[in-house]
Amino acid sequence: MNVIQGARRTAVAVAMSLGWLVSPLAQADVSDIVKECDSCHGADGVSTESKIPTIAGFSEFVFEEYMYQYQDEARPCREVEYPSGDEKGTKTTMCEEAAELSEEQISELTGYYAGKSFKAATQEFDAALAAEGASIHKRDCEKCHTDGGSYAGDDAGLLAGQWMGYLQQVFADYAAGERSMMEDKMKEKVDALDEASTKALIHYYASQQ
Repeated sequence: MNVIQGARRTAVAVAMSLGWLVSPLAQADVSDIVKECDSCHGADGVSTESKIPTIAGFSEFVFEEYMYQYQDEARPCREVEYPSGDEKGTKTTMCEEAAELSEEQISELTGYYAGKSFKAATQEFDAALAAEGASIHKRDCEKCHTDGGSYAGDDAGLLAGQWMGYLQQVFADYAAGERSMMEDKMKEKVDALDEASTKALIHYYASQQ
């Protein structure tokens, strides 16, 4: 955590303690927050929407880091529409959602979703591209994303079985420099990928069902 991130989190915590930030999520217990998260990410964090990732089974370290990145707006704050739940049809961003949460709430959320089982999305893929992507993954990605990107214990994002629509957006954000990466070595690898290699990787991850 850098100095700016630490200062921002301290400011949020102080504001909440003094009652300056009052919102439904800021006052909610974890079951209410989970209900809101699930209205986008699916029951128990297993997504049914192609552009929304499954978050079930992520390691606590990764989940928590992602939430703090959203609080710091270090990730794209893309507007999305709730696909289900009480707020179906209304729009929000991950940065808006994360900004309302305290450190304690984030910790409870990370523990909750880390305890859920990741379930791969059932989707079509190109077998030839997937085979090519498997070779690229083994060469460039397997060191940090072991077991084909399916092992949460790596403390890296789960890639195997994620929706293709979501993965396409992630790689586009990386290419545009709009999404932070947790390791400099990862940036080197991602920056070296051309469009064909990226497409092959995405089909490989999608093939793991």
